[in-house]
Amino acid sequence: MLGLAAQMLRFRKRSFVATFVALAAGVMILMACGLLVESGLRYHGLPQRYAETVAVVANRDLTVVGPKTFGEEEPTSTTVALPERGSVPDSLVAAIAEVPGVASAVGDHSIVATVAASPGLPTTGHGWGSAALAPYRVASGTPPRSDGEIAVDARLAAGGRLSPGDITAIITGGTAHEYRVSGVVEAAGADGPTAALFFTDARAARLNAHQGNVDAIGVLAEPGADRSAVVAAVRRVAAEAGAKTYTDAERGLVEQPEAAGARGLIVGAGTAFGGYAAMIIIFVVAGTVGLSVRHRRRDLALLRAIAATPGQVRLMILGEVGLLSLLAAVVGIPASLAATAWTRDELVTRGFVPETFTLGGGILSALAVTVAVAAIALASAWIAALRTTRIRPTEALGEAAVEPTLGGRTRVVFGLVFLASAVSLIGLTGFATGQTAMGAAVGMLYTFVLAIALLAPWINQAAARLLGPVLRIVWGNSGYLAAANMRANARGMVAVLTALVLSVGFGGSVWFLQDNLARQTVVQSQDGSLAQQALIGGAGLPASATAKARQIPGVLAATGVRRTSVIVPNMFEAQAVVAQGIDPQGADQTMDLRVRSGSLGDLRGDTVAVSSSQAESSDWRLGGDARLWLGDGTPVTLRVVAIYDRGWGFGDITLNSETLTGHTVTGLDDRVLIRTAPGADVGAALAKLAAEYPASTVVGTDQLTGELAQDLAISAWLNKLLITVLVGYAVLAAANTLSMAALARTRELSLLRLIGVTRGQVKRMVYAEQAGLLGVAISIGATIAAVTLSSIVNAVAGQRIPYVPTAGWITIVGGTVALALVATMLPIGRLLRTPPVEGVGIRE
Repeated sequence: MLGLAAQMLRFRKRSFVATFVALAAGVMILMACGLLVESGLRYHGLPQRYAETVAVVANRDLTVVGPKTFGEEEPTSTTVALPERGSVPDSLVAAIAEVPGVASAVGDHSIVATVAASPGLPTTGHGWGSAALAPYRVASGTPPRSDGEIAVDARLAAGGRLSPGDITAIITGGTAHEYRVSGVVEAAGADGPTAALFFTDARAARLNAHQGNVDAIGVLAEPGADRSAVVAAVRRVAAEAGAKTYTDAERGLVEQPEAAGARGLIVGAGTAFGGYAAMIIIFVVAGTVGLSVRHRRRDLALLRAIAATPGQVRLMILGEVGLLSLLAAVVGIPASLAATAWTRDELVTRGFVPETFTLGGGILSALAVTVAVAAIALASAWIAALRTTRIRPTEALGEAAVEPTLGGRTRVVFGLVFLASAVSLIGLTGFATGQTAMGAAVGMLYTFVLAIALLAPWINQAAARLLGPVLRIVWGNSGYLAAANMRANARGMVAVLTALVLSVGFGGSVWFLQDNLARQTVVQSQDGSLAQQALIGGAGLPASATAKARQIPGVLAATGVRRTSVIVPNMFEAQAVVAQGIDPQGADQTMDLRVRSGSLGDLRGDTVAVSSSQAESSDWRLGGDARLWLGDGTPVTLRVVAIYDRGWGFGDITLNSETLTGHTVTGLDDRVLIRTAPGADVGAALAKLAAEYPASTVVGTDQLTGELAQDLAISAWLNKLLITVLVGYAVLAAANTLSMAALARTRELSLLRLIGVTRGQVKRMVYAEQAGLLGVAISIGATIAAVTLSSIVNAVAGQRIPYVPTAGWITIVGGTVALALVATMLPIGRLLRTPPVEGVGIRE
């Protein structure tokens, strides 16, 4: 039967094209997601400055133990990358240095610095002692020997045209100091995204924002020492101090903090969208393969009639689908490699991942995706072939001549169960918030589509009966034929209805969700900004900048803002959320967070203000305690003194800036919001203030809102790209099923023409059918999209009516209509060019 399956593929190319396209596109999409995940898991950055080390001890992530769920014996845990790059106590340096086999342990201070001679080149300052970890060698001049000297790497020397003996300004801690360049250093392979300069060890320790700590400890082994034993001993000592030991490729995660963020982004995006893609592919492949088998009932019945056993027929069908799956993998995998390579380049260009990110692996992803798609296709083919192969051969011929019944009781029961589940998820989405609400809403979307797929025969028949009078009024006798066809072919159009509903429902909800989230962020930021101007510190601003701004005549209030992220526990996992640290003095005059309860004036000491959505997600109450971790992993328990609504525009957590002291990378404010009295002329005074702080400027807060919108558009690019791919696949599925359904009507349309129906009447009949089908599909899909989108927007932003751009819904509805007409009328036009007598004798 496998040989017969191959012959079927050879002589029935047209009927298998749609199935092949669906499978190949599914392989390509899943492979791209799998390759991104695999590459992200393999990516650790490049250990360049730590190339000589046997291990690096640092604190770069936090593991949070969550509650026990679903009867599990062990509680779940979540590991989150620290947003502010944790540190370790400098006392640990001496403890590690005493480990047998360790030649030396070097504490490394990483200091954010800006070189006035080359301000566009990202630069990090270190103590000269850490130069041995690469190792760096002095190419010219000498190492720094006093607090007023620095050594620069070759790239910084070239970019700033610096040489030994030159004087240059270095901005650290928001203050510029002049240093003499004592030497130029270089290290083999040290060509990462950040340049390096070296202070004396004493100077670096004083400049470090984490006083008493070091950012990492590089471990150098003695010559001939057992490296495995040394690493094991270092790991034990580090674990006792709550630090982690990184070895081999993992050292790059310590050296390049952006590598850890890129890794999390790629793995998270690939996993999430891979899951969405898998669900859509199940719908699409199952519908396409099932429709393909259904259109060949006459062939299968004839095989049964000439003594083919049910097992042989099923084996032939599985052989056809298996061969198509292999061919789809042959085409889809190379196409996916090219598409993923393009995506990687775009991610680098837009700043999502560093240049060092590379695509790795692929073999495991290719095998897993091929097996998964083939399994879905084979299972769908098996289910579709069961009815024809279970009945007697003579009955099979009779079954093939007429449309089968709508479906059994089991199908109805499961359809109603899924429909009830989807409706219940509406309530869950309404009560939940944040990620829980979004997860419930996406589950609701798929549950609705699955319910429609199961109940589609009855939906099609009911629609045909309800729309029958309307179709007759508009299209006359052609409308009557269209309604009759819709009733008779109610089950045959299941895949078509499901594909159309999926494309409208998915596109109309997930795509517009990005627009709504971005719009909420911008609107809340704009409406909540009471300050007219802002002092932006390109190299950071000390607290003194806020104090000086308040002293300017005409300034009513000034608020220093320090942007960061903190880690909070939720119901099932911990996650990093956007936060801000502020000086609460006069904050109610510069920003309106729309406080629901409490007061920002109480934000002093160990207190915190939280957004209403975060309060509900973490079960925090006004006056109660909020347990969280600062960006560097420091655990804190703070009293909730205010709950506000504008979390999208200002962050879900608002802290007193003093709480963040010593717990951020720079230890400085990002901006100072300034509110002036009506008519006050403070431009010259603010310009003078900005001149006191290097790389600072004064801008209007409306410009900040515009920059925020641009940043959101960039950050949403990856989501919209992946959503476009998924929606495009759903649209492709709709086009596929429509074309397959049209091409299967050769005999039907030829018979109509033989009994006197004209070509024009046939076209009008098809138009009437499409109008009825599209009306039902768009109505159902739009309803599902509206319920899903409004539920999410209400949960995360508190708005019942979501924002849907006019051009957006016109594109969704107009595109669906155009797609249906093109995918149907082009094949129908081709069929109508076939003589009726010849068409009646054509095989399916």
